[in-house]
Amino acid sequence: MSKLPIALALGLLFGLGIVVAGMSNPAKVQNFFDIGDLWGRFDPSLAVVMAGALLVTIPGYRLAFRRRAPVFDTRFHLPERRYVDRRLVTGAAIFGIGWGLSGFCPGGVIPALALGRSEPLIFGIALLAGMLAAVLTVRAVDRAGRAGVDQEQGLTARPN
Repeated sequence: MSKLPIALALGLLFGLGIVVAGMSNPAKVQNFFDIGDLWGRFDPSLAVVMAGALLVTIPGYRLAFRRRAPVFDTRFHLPERRYVDRRLVTGAAIFGIGWGLSGFCPGGVIPALALGRSEPLIFGIALLAGMLAAVLTVRAVDRAGRAGVDQEQGLTARPN
């Protein structure tokens, strides 16, 4: 059986959950982060959404990993890195700051695009531009690091 219809159905279900939970509404998300106004605009309801997600995810992972492979694939695709490094912390911080300032996260902006408003589209374009900038930056830093190692070892760096 093709994985595409299953992925589409699960993506639609996830998007519906995002919309029903209010996570595609930037004002609701920003009010969640407005902890300085506890008796005013602050809206803790997204914490309930996140707790509900954990209540489903934790037992779901436990059940899934009892299997040798996923139902619709030959193996589990898990992150290879199992440690917290500067790139992970920096990326998480940028994600959190962007989510708090804009009110959109990548998962919530996709269903919000269907609303026909310009804000989700602008965020989506900025998200893609940021992802491209991150990839190019990491590549440049990696190249510079390799060139520095080559020079330390007395090797000539090759141009790319």
